[in-house]
Amino acid sequence: MKKLFGTDGIRGEAGRFPLDAATVETVGASLADRLKEKLGHAPTILVGRDTRESGEWIERALGAGAIRAGARWLSAGVITTPGVAFLARTWPADAGVVLSASHNAFQDNGIKIFAPSGRKLDEATERLIEGDVFRALSTTETAGKATRPSDGEGLPSGAQENELSCRYLDFLAGEIGGGLSLEGLKVVVDCANGAASNLAPKLFQRLGASVTAINNSPDGRNINLMCGSLHPEALQAEVLKQGANLGVALDGDADRSLFVDARGRLVDGDATLWGLANYLKSLGRLRQNTVVATVMSNIGLELALQAREINLVRADVGDKFVLEELLRIEASLGGEQSGHIIFPDLSLAGDGLITTICLLRAMVESDKSLDEMTEGLQTFPQILLNVKVKVKQPFDEIATVQAVARQIESELGSRGRLLLRYSGTESLARVMIEGESQSVIEHQANELAEAIRQAIGT
Repeated sequence: MKKLFGTDGIRGEAGRFPLDAATVETVGASLADRLKEKLGHAPTILVGRDTRESGEWIERALGAGAIRAGARWLSAGVITTPGVAFLARTWPADAGVVLSASHNAFQDNGIKIFAPSGRKLDEATERLIEGDVFRALSTTETAGKATRPSDGEGLPSGAQENELSCRYLDFLAGEIGGGLSLEGLKVVVDCANGAASNLAPKLFQRLGASVTAINNSPDGRNINLMCGSLHPEALQAEVLKQGANLGVALDGDADRSLFVDARGRLVDGDATLWGLANYLKSLGRLRQNTVVATVMSNIGLELALQAREINLVRADVGDKFVLEELLRIEASLGGEQSGHIIFPDLSLAGDGLITTICLLRAMVESDKSLDEMTEGLQTFPQILLNVKVKVKQPFDEIATVQAVARQIESELGSRGRLLLRYSGTESLARVMIEGESQSVIEHQANELAEAIRQAIGT
């Protein structure tokens, strides 16, 4: 059976399978039916979306299916992914659904489902929903076609939108930011024209900071467009222009954050983990004396943590795998180089706003600037190339790719790393190489990328 759910839910081009209106409606009905089977009663489903122009009609289609199957439907409107995870846990609801494609361009969208715990939907239920979708696809002529409801179809907007958004803001400011004063600090927030465009400036102003917001005017098509965590150049310039203490770059659904220090330098997820690990260890709150990262984290982070007698445990790429490892070993800090940081004591979902509050608290309480907090981390040169592929054939089955990979690993020895993997959400092969020489690893990465293109590229 073809798999619909990747590591981050269902994702694709809005209007085309599996995000055509008929299939989305089937997903909504299936989710409601499967939850009803598990719970023994009609479920309550809470939904939120980012600012993509397709979000509203996808929500109408999904809700139409869920309501037809007997679910109670609550809409939080435009809100961040971790905001939905929080609301699903505290409302309470039986599931939280996010309509977002995170850092992707506006043409894409996605369906991400959370359990009330804040964890993503279990794989067994995902497989059942997939089965329902493919059975419907085989019996319905219109399923899978590039369709969408007309503007008049579907559901009215939820009356609870403002109440739900305010509840999440109160949680961030009152519980996560409780006792923290940002008076005297200048913060620049790049909202990526996404889900946090209204929320993030309010949050940091409420905590006392002087806030400059950029890329906070979404129009349905400018989400992630040359802004946010994928394109922090404008933020770096604005931090220097404003003389700010910190800049934060969110992505479209605000589950990740990257930072810029007062000197305009980018601080990625590895550097954020480094600064927070040292801060938490100084307070005796770094459980297991361990940080959980992924196979993508720079070898420099591992060596720096070792020098401070802190362990680094690597998980597969994806915040769900970081969370699984955090819970398994009962650690208190983990994340990804891309900016997904998880504090399981605070939230089981990566939350760019929680990460920012925690980092600002560490700066204030340790009386350090962000560049001081990240001192001591020496990263190795790293290159990451994406190669579009037509199939995700196991690399060990492709002799030409294996031959090039083995040669590169031999050349790197113990002073570098090669990681070759497929994206969990896109038709991409990812080539990551770390080593002591930027020019050498660039040559190696291009050589391996070309071998992949020749074998399975589009």
